[in-house]
Amino acid sequence: MPRGRSAEGSPARLNRRRFLGLPAGLAYGLSMDLTKMPAISATLGSTHADRTRQRDTITVFLCGDVMTGRGIDQILPFPSDAKIYEPYVQSATEYVALAERLHGPIEKPVDFSYVWGDALDEFERRRPHVRIVNLETAVTRRDSFIAKGINYRMSPENVACITAAEIDCCVLANNHVLDWGYGGLLDTLDILHSANIKIAGAGRTIAEAEAPAIIDVPGRGRVIVFAFGSGSSGVPRNWAAGEDRPGINFLEDLSDRTVDRVRASVRRVKRSGDVVVASIHWGGNWGYDVPREQTEFAHKLIDKVAVDIVHGHSSHHARAIEIHAGKPILYGCGDFLNDYEGIGGYEAFRDDLALMYFLAVRPHDGQLADLTMVPLQIKQFRLNDASPSDVAWLGRVLNREGATFGTGVAQNEDGSLQLTIR
Repeated sequence: MPRGRSAEGSPARLNRRRFLGLPAGLAYGLSMDLTKMPAISATLGSTHADRTRQRDTITVFLCGDVMTGRGIDQILPFPSDAKIYEPYVQSATEYVALAERLHGPIEKPVDFSYVWGDALDEFERRRPHVRIVNLETAVTRRDSFIAKGINYRMSPENVACITAAEIDCCVLANNHVLDWGYGGLLDTLDILHSANIKIAGAGRTIAEAEAPAIIDVPGRGRVIVFAFGSGSSGVPRNWAAGEDRPGINFLEDLSDRTVDRVRASVRRVKRSGDVVVASIHWGGNWGYDVPREQTEFAHKLIDKVAVDIVHGHSSHHARAIEIHAGKPILYGCGDFLNDYEGIGGYEAFRDDLALMYFLAVRPHDGQLADLTMVPLQIKQFRLNDASPSDVAWLGRVLNREGATFGTGVAQNEDGSLQLTIR
């Protein structure tokens, strides 16, 4: 759910948003040196990446929101019409100008792999079996925008920027996939299908929207991805798919009735050896609070539905991680790719910092064997290796927020962060 404009002013006005009353400790974390952490009671696995590829595990890559529309679309080889319909910005090129003003010129057009930057080296090094992202943009050239203030669109010809990272599955149950109407959604479905990218969370009918993406991992099992969009993230209720209406797999609420509905869907598909991911677009953009109803819902997905990974997104920054019954709950993965450089107002949350989540799961029992996170920084619309100070900052935040849930992180020699159990 992107930052976009507000009625307070243009993107050039750096402080047009301000999170009032944010304590300094909350904004910047504790002054803890991750390289000198005390001994922990237990860890989830080895710090060596190769050990996460044992024969009895499947390694899944997850991240937060991937927003390749608007400004990013404009630097790719086949930009769509730059005209947008925001209160204070009429051209997507203005977002490119803001980024260049902050970090210098971007030589345009960039190649399709450019935006992934140093993440490509991590993919090559860690070789996850499955790569899943929340794609938060419509892939269309249509001009049938919905008047909602912010509309994300990427040219269909630029879909190669998704395939450049060998993404297996795009989650679409979010608050931007219908920014350009039903036609824009149908284009998105067709383009991703043509690019051999699996889809979860949206479809031409409710049956399609509820259907999971199924990814075979030869010799190991399958990864099954169900995706859901919650109104708490800004998804309009009327975007819900119907019997004969395109849309997303909308969560009416987080009640037991909804749990039962999800359980019925999972039971129709899951078999022994499958790793089930529940990918949920929920909650607001800013802040670290995890509502009790989210925690209870995530626990029920694991306890009653047999979900193995809860993949939460919508927040612009990383939130807490919990391990429940041996299975991971990522409450908010933060942004992964966006066009926010030069837009101010929530700097304390460092939404320019992104995390690659590599989860090694044992398919025979769904238990997490290892969770390693690789910190990156978005700069010039590209993912770059994070500096040591930024890695330490992220580590402090994850330790602080994870304390409530009994988790923390330790820094590995290669600069990655290892999830630990306290």
